[in-house]
Amino acid sequence: MATAYETMYILRPDLSEEQVDQSITKYQDLLKEHGAEILETQHRGKRRLAYEIQKLRDGIYVQMNYNGTGEGVKAMERAMRISDEVVRYLTVKQEAVKEAVAAE
Repeated sequence: MATAYETMYILRPDLSEEQVDQSITKYQDLLKEHGAEILETQHRGKRRLAYEIQKLRDGIYVQMNYNGTGEGVKAMERAMRISDEVVRYLTVKQEAVKEAVAAE
């Protein structure tokens, strides 16, 4: 059964727009290979980081919402971990909001 996930990741600020698009496509394709359905991808642009990470002060934020399996998430996070372009990432399992509202 597919579960709703949200992954926010930060890319290095020195990447070109083309490299950012390639990176987004790479992670979307990786999820799709594992049966995920991409609901929404938001390119939030370059922003100041709350604290310095790997001597970087800025980062390019990308948020992906998707329905998938744990295997797909593991594969994507493994690829992000070994990637030079990803500074940080965080995946959160979404709560079933629709079911909770319907139960009330």
